[in-house]
Amino acid sequence: MNKVANRFVADRAWVQGRWESDVLLEVAPNGAWSQVQAGASAQQQTSAFRLNGSVLPGLVNAHSHAFQRAIAGLTERRSLGDQASDDFWTWRDRMYAAANRVTPEHLEAIASQLYTELLAGGYTQVCEFHYLHSDVSGAAYANPAEMSLALVRAAQRTGIGLTLLPTLYMRSGFTATGLREDQRRFASTPQSIARIVEEVQRCTADDPAINVGIALHSLRAVDPAALREMAAYARAAHLPVHIHIAEQTQEVEDCIGHTGLRPIEWLLENVSVDAHWNLVHATHTTTAELTGTRQAGAAIVICPTTEANLGDGVFDLPGYGAVQGNWSIGSDSHVCRSWVEELRILEYSQRLHHRKRNVAAQALLEESSATALFEAALSGGVAAAGQPLAGIAVGQRADFVTLRPDSPALLGIPQDHVLDALVFSGSGRDIDGVYVGGRQLGMDALQAAVATPFARAMRDLWANPAGSQCR
Repeated sequence: MNKVANRFVADRAWVQGRWESDVLLEVAPNGAWSQVQAGASAQQQTSAFRLNGSVLPGLVNAHSHAFQRAIAGLTERRSLGDQASDDFWTWRDRMYAAANRVTPEHLEAIASQLYTELLAGGYTQVCEFHYLHSDVSGAAYANPAEMSLALVRAAQRTGIGLTLLPTLYMRSGFTATGLREDQRRFASTPQSIARIVEEVQRCTADDPAINVGIALHSLRAVDPAALREMAAYARAAHLPVHIHIAEQTQEVEDCIGHTGLRPIEWLLENVSVDAHWNLVHATHTTTAELTGTRQAGAAIVICPTTEANLGDGVFDLPGYGAVQGNWSIGSDSHVCRSWVEELRILEYSQRLHHRKRNVAAQALLEESSATALFEAALSGGVAAAGQPLAGIAVGQRADFVTLRPDSPALLGIPQDHVLDALVFSGSGRDIDGVYVGGRQLGMDALQAAVATPFARAMRDLWANPAGSQCR
């Protein structure tokens, strides 16, 4: 059962980028912080619920494909044959095998398990980049939002906040006129995406933790006229916009070959990009593209563990930091479900690439690498989700987690170094309590409730391993 209180006190809480002591926290009836007071006296703390362990804001997971949780760990065997080679594109073929088996019932079970894991990993809002719109045969559902509403039910069941991003997907490549057979479920138009947006808004009108944006799969998957149409629709409705871009070198080369411009270069020159836009991955960029993204007010969504798992490359964090660009993190394919690990891999990839230490701290002008990474991800999550999730501050949604005081990674650590120890030495089991909108979620009961339906869905999907292609 979810526990409710409206006054808390924390021995230590992360407020405005630093640890504060004896922090009195009050939650308004709408689930937002109404008071945040450091150094509260014993008298002021009277009747407040004392939180056990240091308190951190919840983070936004800015990029998720929930159904891909069903293939985590199932694509880690090499392709066979003398000339076989594994890369993003061979992984994508295996991912499609899963995409074409998942029913609404499967998706709800998979997403419920995933969202529970994300909550346990410190995320309190997830941005769902969702393109499984039709049934397994490619036929439209009677309700075009059928699959989207499965994700909504999973979010409501688990208590995580959800930014649903129905995704426009129209063609298989720059020169294609339509989709491949194995992409049949993704087929959509600007009109069908608008219908899904409006149906989900209607169904969730009384749930402030759920909002809607739109996504454009990629430049290769959406023609320019439709992209502009969807961008105009989102702008008029004040919706966040997400797009995969410049993830793979082949994508960059194909874009140059077709348009004469690099992907982000083309986007900035041909579309009215603004602060509602979130460019997912942006792994392969130039200084001019990063500068242009910052000048447009757009943000970048970095997905470190997926980008590492797929061999995408390394994001130019120092270059983007030099122009003070806004960014968030996402777990994308969900080989990892903890923001601690995402931030750790982001920093370590930079150290491996540049052969230096504390790269984020240097690039983002902070003393602490963990502070630099956490604060950037916290700030960027607001743009990605379109929700007031900027941390422990009046007016922001009261999302937070408590750290286990007996965590081995944190025992004896001076308080000023707790965040550093968590990011660079944590085990992934350091989070204890999880709160969304000031309401504590019963994580043990939730984990027990979602496990059996998830296991059943996995058995159903992979009962015929030979047909899964995940070998």
